Amino acid sequence: MLASYIRMQYPKVIFTSDSSGIRLPIGNAKKMLALKSHNRIPDMIIMKPMGGYHGLILELKRTGESPFRKDGKLKAGEHLKGQQDTILQLLDEGYLAMFGVGFQHAHRIVDKYMAGELKKIV
Repeated sequence: MLASYIRMQYPKVIFTSDSSGIRLPIGNAKKMLALKSHNRIPDMIIMKPMGGYHGLILELKRTGESPFRKDGKLKAGEHLKGQQDTILQLLDEGYLAMFGVGFQHAHRIVDKYMAGELKKIV
């Protein structure tokens, strides 16, 4: 849904989505995995510099499936920790990177980013 939204609202913006969720025969899946740096590539990469960032990178979660506990700390699990580590590395490298939980949250992040409302504080 987010890809369709971006194509409709921002037709000139270049973006890509990770294909990890696509079911492939094992041979093709191994080939796809070999083309990546590691298995923690975030789900959506928007290649549009805005607000002092090189681009916007989102790790998408389903509505109601926040990666954080009620106290704001990351939920347990090696997979989530790896995703959070990747987000922190991308932030250090000048990208705006974060979790987007559900379509409504994710498209609001994209809209604010594209409007220049999310600015890097140096």
